[in-house]
Amino acid sequence: MGKCSGRCTLVAFCCLQLVAALERQIFDFLGYQWAPILANFLHIMAVILGIFGTVQYRSRYLILYAAWLVLWVGWNAFIICFYLEVGQLSQDRDFIMTFNTSLHRSWWMENGPGCLVTPVLNSRLALEDHHVISVTGCLLDYPYIEALSSALQIFLALTSSVALIPTDTRRPRRRRIYNCSLCTRRGSFCPAPTPAPRALWLD
Repeated sequence: MGKCSGRCTLVAFCCLQLVAALERQIFDFLGYQWAPILANFLHIMAVILGIFGTVQYRSRYLILYAAWLVLWVGWNAFIICFYLEVGQLSQDRDFIMTFNTSLHRSWWMENGPGCLVTPVLNSRLALEDHHVISVTGCLLDYPYIEALSSALQIFLALTSSVALIPTDTRRPRRRRIYNCSLCTRRGSFCPAPTPAPRALWLD
């Protein structure tokens, strides 16, 4: 069994990041969360760049990937603070995730585990082209689901950055194999093979 090198470990963590980012992108599309959609797209491109840099021994690509991981950790930390309403952040007042273009919330708000959605008819709070709903019975509220998703992204980014440290970007040297018959035909120099050691018998 061969031992997995640092490059192999980094590629494995990058693949996990790619799967987690694609899963998150799907649910953000369903919830019309335009800011996370843009961030997820950039993250997917950066992870693909990191995989390519690891396989092809491109140190510049790995440097860009490492710089993006810092931004990615900061973005997910902001999402956790936003959904948990840390400080002055408020989901009822700030619509940052949709660029203030709509009142859509997270897809998990209505489709969380155990959630029962009841429409509120003839509500005075309903705006034009919108409806008011009542969500009850959720086993886990959507802010905690979004916070856990961002925490998973931070964990994968940190583990990938740790795996990035021992990664060697130097290409392995290739051993030259000489074909003496071909060298003789072309008239070029062919190094003589090293003779094998002979056993000496002493009487």
